[in-house]
Amino acid sequence: MRFRIKPVPRFAGLASWGAVLRLAVLGILLGGLIAMIVKMPGRSHQGPLPPLTAQEAALSSELRQDVQKLSGEIGERNTVCYRELTAAADFIEAALTESGYQVFRHEYVAAGRLCRNLIAETRGTKLPEEIIVVGAHYDSVLGCPGANDNASGVAALLALARRFAGKPNERTIRFVAFVNEEPPHFLTRRMGSLVYARLCRERGDKIVSMLSLETIGCYFDSKGSQKYPWPFSFFYPATGNFVGFVGNLANRKLVAKAIGVFRRETAFPSEGAALPGLVPGVGWSDHWSFWKCGYPGIMVTDTAPYRYPHYHELTDTPEQLDYERMTRVVAGLGRVIARLANPGRPST
Repeated sequence: MRFRIKPVPRFAGLASWGAVLRLAVLGILLGGLIAMIVKMPGRSHQGPLPPLTAQEAALSSELRQDVQKLSGEIGERNTVCYRELTAAADFIEAALTESGYQVFRHEYVAAGRLCRNLIAETRGTKLPEEIIVVGAHYDSVLGCPGANDNASGVAALLALARRFAGKPNERTIRFVAFVNEEPPHFLTRRMGSLVYARLCRERGDKIVSMLSLETIGCYFDSKGSQKYPWPFSFFYPATGNFVGFVGNLANRKLVAKAIGVFRRETAFPSEGAALPGLVPGVGWSDHWSFWKCGYPGIMVTDTAPYRYPHYHELTDTPEQLDYERMTRVVAGLGRVIARLANPGRPST
């Protein structure tokens, strides 16, 4: 029997090594991208939470009352439920005025209705032209009283505005309650935050950071309570007990800065992500509008549909929220905003 040995092509070995090299390079690139996404300064708090201070207990009561007013009393509020939308705007305007602010109405027409964003600011002492925007939308989706989405964010906005009123900061802090974040205006030219961000760009406002407070009242301790778009469940915890700081890759530095301060100064679990813009959920709030206008922005959130079972449902009511943990988040956000607004002050 004769055996015939097949000649090996001259460059077969080189081709195999080329494929291995390409895979290695791809692996390095993917590893680098994953590191950019998930690697954040500091460590998320673990273990028991400390008792609320007296000031935090008062804040908790304040948050509960404002959520109850917006969601429990006023209820669904949008351009279909226009009377309720107007009532919510009136309540927010009155609350900011009572805190000592001059409130500016930014009005425009959407769906044949006169709608308004509400703006109140405390002017910076050293860098007044540099602006920190803290925003939250006050409308709710159709058929939903919107307690977590987004009376929680508005209650936080009002609480923070009260605590910064009359206090000196190097940069200007601007609090904005946005209208028409929800469908059918979501990610359209009639979205309140986009109309406003375009106005800011047209007049040359120097916005150095924008924080969107979006759905921040739901927290669970059970494993499996937290979901993610694929493949991020491999990199983030399965327990929905944390607050998220979310941005796109272009805003990674702002995400890292905000969560770094939060972790250093607040005993509460937190996760940060700077994700590609195509990942579902990354741009699902008013920070998206500021991205569109070239401004840096991030979202602070409990991750909304990836955790909250009552998201965009009739059952999104005030009693569903965890006010104690929401209080800790809002208190921590106050420290984040203070740090962003005072870049010249030494870190504690």
